[in-house]
Amino acid sequence: MNEQKLNIRDLRQDYKSSSLSESDVAKNPIDQFALWFNHAIETHILEPNAMTIATVNEEGFPGTRVVLLKEFDQEGFTFFTNYNSQKGRDMERNPKVSLLFFWVELERQVRIEGIAKKISAEASEDYFHSRPHGSQLGAHASPQSTVIPNRDFLEDNLKSLEDKFKDSEVPKPEYWGGYKIYPKSIEFWQGRSNRLHDRIKYTLTGDNNWKIERLAP
Repeated sequence: MNEQKLNIRDLRQDYKSSSLSESDVAKNPIDQFALWFNHAIETHILEPNAMTIATVNEEGFPGTRVVLLKEFDQEGFTFFTNYNSQKGRDMERNPKVSLLFFWVELERQVRIEGIAKKISAEASEDYFHSRPHGSQLGAHASPQSTVIPNRDFLEDNLKSLEDKFKDSEVPKPEYWGGYKIYPKSIEFWQGRSNRLHDRIKYTLTGDNNWKIERLAP
């Protein structure tokens, strides 16, 4: 046990690949995100659109999980899920959430705080039918976040749905769709040597402008 603790304590990485200056970033954080996101894609990072979303449950405990970003624009960041899932129930009670992108290969993080709102049923419908057939069936097969008896429960559900929709279109479940996170603040973190990381934070002001500040690491 002591040897394991010592080994963990010795795990260190000195970040030296890049830097980030408030004089160089875009005036709009979505434009800055697009630059970093496109770079992550060009670097062939595995699932650059993977993001951690944190919500708060009815007891006040935060919960995190990884979801996939599917769209972003000047308004915000969109992903899709089961509205009856734990995160869906959390956001129904408290729409304040945070997102985190961590691109370890680039030594970069992006932290986003914002408000979650459901997108239109039409937009959710369009995206649902663009998904692979198996993913569409999976949305019906899994009562997300509920207790189930075993793995066979899911497999049996899927097999039944494969037979049911073998020759017909899979309808979007009413309980499934998209959320857009409307950001209130976005922070860009660039790893630097000696743990003196660069942190540039954008905060949305009342006049719909973004204030840019440097934070201590």
